[in-house]
Amino acid sequence: MSQVLSDQVVLVTGAGRGIGGATARLLAQRGAAVGVLDIAADLAAETAEAIAKAGGKALPIVADVSNRDAVFDAAAKLSAKFGNLTAIVNDAIFIKYGPIEGVEEATLDRMLAVGLKGVFWGVQALLAHRGDRPACIVNLASPVADLGAGNTASYTAIKGAVVALTRQLAVELGARGIRVNAVAPGAVPTPGARAIVDEAGYAKRRAQTPLGRLGEESEIAAAIAFLIGPDASFVTGEILHADGGITAKSL
Repeated sequence: MSQVLSDQVVLVTGAGRGIGGATARLLAQRGAAVGVLDIAADLAAETAEAIAKAGGKALPIVADVSNRDAVFDAAAKLSAKFGNLTAIVNDAIFIKYGPIEGVEEATLDRMLAVGLKGVFWGVQALLAHRGDRPACIVNLASPVADLGAGNTASYTAIKGAVVALTRQLAVELGARGIRVNAVAPGAVPTPGARAIVDEAGYAKRRAQTPLGRLGEESEIAAAIAFLIGPDASFVTGEILHADGGITAKSL
């Protein structure tokens, strides 16, 4: 087991399964102490238990990232358990696709609360519990911020905002020793994604991707771990497209 991240204390939101879960497991495998934050208690516990069984350090935390106080409390719990935070991965998301004319206010409010406000609260919580050490923020973006896609107006707007916020925070927080980057995954059939994309949809995504295949959760986790690790010590303001080449493709 590599210990390259043994000095890291990382809060991962949406870590019960999917990309967040894979990220939490990989970071722990590389030596980090991980806060496994998820809105579902059973999923948070399951991921944390898997980490512990593999010899890693993890704390399951149940919280809704749209609740600022809950996110601050989560960071406080993780800090009390393992020490000052050094990184946060803002992965939690709520998604519902549909044509623009069908977007309902309650759905949009929930998507914004989790996918954008949750990033703000995560960043603030890291700042409140990081101490004087250098730190890192990794947000989850998406190729739709560059390309657009049918029936994804709400999601595209949110991810576009995350991209802009990532670059802005890299400038604002750089002098404090905080690097801010994002990973933009391509099509990855996570449990959450499979709930809104059917097999035909994934077949289309596979055909559109230059590498000719879908991504895997572990591949996105590896990109996130790279940005947190020492090899990315001079990388900030970057949007790393782990997307199989989809954003490089022309018509």
